[in-house]
Amino acid sequence: MNGKLHNRSDGFTLLESLFAAMLIGLVIAALIASNTAFTIANAAGVDLSTAEFLIEEIREYYAIMAFNKFTPTSDWIVYPTPIDMEGNTLDDFAAFTQKVYIKPVSGVDFETPANPTTDFRKITVRIYKNDQFISEASWIRANLD
Repeated sequence: MNGKLHNRSDGFTLLESLFAAMLIGLVIAALIASNTAFTIANAAGVDLSTAEFLIEEIREYYAIMAFNKFTPTSDWIVYPTPIDMEGNTLDDFAAFTQKVYIKPVSGVDFETPANPTTDFRKITVRIYKNDQFISEASWIRANLD
């Protein structure tokens, strides 16, 4: 015998195995957290896209309406179940609410309120989902008759 001890190392030590398991666990936890964040961001994007669709439906609804039916409102017109461009309810979007406000504005400054006989109306639409504000759009409608 030559007095040398051979340390046989065919595998990992317990400490190395625990450290590797901890690193793998951290990676899995990070992947789950990022997946959750992406899912939440995607849901917000879907809500915003739906809100823009519902704004366009209201815009089309009022685009074909005669100007003399654009009576200014002192309060918001509320569609608790959204409507499409023909005025039909969109039951699949029941979680959303469309609110419309019509006010007469000056032909010089579209922010300045004007006499109700003016030929310009500012239409503002707000979209809510479960009473939480999502999006808003405004445009001017002129009397071309």
